[in-house]
Amino acid sequence: MIYFETSRLRFQDWKETDIEPFSRLNADEEVMKYFPKTLSVEETNLFYKTIKSEFQECGFGLYAVEVKENNEFIGFIGFHRAAFEADFTPCIEIGWRLKKEAWGQGYATEGAAACLDYGFNTLGLDEVYSFTADINQPSKNVMLKIGMSFVKMFRHPRIDGSNPLSEHVLFRVRKAEGLQ
Repeated sequence: MIYFETSRLRFQDWKETDIEPFSRLNADEEVMKYFPKTLSVEETNLFYKTIKSEFQECGFGLYAVEVKENNEFIGFIGFHRAAFEADFTPCIEIGWRLKKEAWGQGYATEGAAACLDYGFNTLGLDEVYSFTADINQPSKNVMLKIGMSFVKMFRHPRIDGSNPLSEHVLFRVRKAEGLQ
């Protein structure tokens, strides 16, 4: 199923053929630079099942993203229910992960803005959060470009405190504030 599109991107259900490039994406050290580790094939398969399950339970999730021009899978952009222990959870998070060949073309910003529009105007979401390691300037830039505002710094409870990736930034956008 295709959920929505932009002029260049298609946001759709995951297909079995997406698993192999998804696994390559999650194993790429550059792509996973701001995560504690790369994912094995088994971990990617488990993540894929979690994504599919979230779509069944919530009616939304991390959408498989293709470039319309060539039908190429480039990664995901979408929503996730964040439920780790924090004073702002549970919440709906927007996130993205694109293969490095897709970087620098504005896909993350274009796609995240379209997701917010879909989330606010079709799914009826009132607010959406995003968070990342403080050192992840590219993702922080996307958050700002899509109308999100800085809320605070926090230590991610699932990352060891001695790891520089544990220091996170939290951003939020409410329906009335977002790009619409």
